[in-house]
Amino acid sequence: MGGQRLHQPMSQAFETLRVATHGPALLEQTGAVRQWLDRIAARDGLLTLFIRHTSASLLIQENADPDVHVDLLAALERMAPRHHAYVHSIEGPDDMPAHIKAAVLQTSLSIPVQSGQMALGTWQGIYVVEHRDRPHRREVFMHYLGTFAD
Repeated sequence: MGGQRLHQPMSQAFETLRVATHGPALLEQTGAVRQWLDRIAARDGLLTLFIRHTSASLLIQENADPDVHVDLLAALERMAPRHHAYVHSIEGPDDMPAHIKAAVLQTSLSIPVQSGQMALGTWQGIYVVEHRDRPHRREVFMHYLGTFAD
């Protein structure tokens, strides 16, 4: 398999994406990330996303059928139910299950960028997964390393 070799100097860009949440959900961020890549004129490189929290996650998942999100959230709830007798319970019954879910899902994602476009599959979207019940302001640190359009 052949690949394309770049001879342009690489540089980097950083930004923090802020996401308001309102309870357990998958919140699609694909458009916001795409807009940032367009704004910085990203061409070819690697995008890294990192969520700065221990009770929320990042996920690449289907973005066509919302039933997938319903089933995923239900499966996560079965895996780490709120009403289990956890030792860590000072922050409420949803906190320790949120930590478990975040430990199972990703806190960072690496996505190749080619010709200014994320190399996602047809039905893939980027999601912040909120595991807590009450509203939060989540931060996703975005880092792009690669070439930029002139």
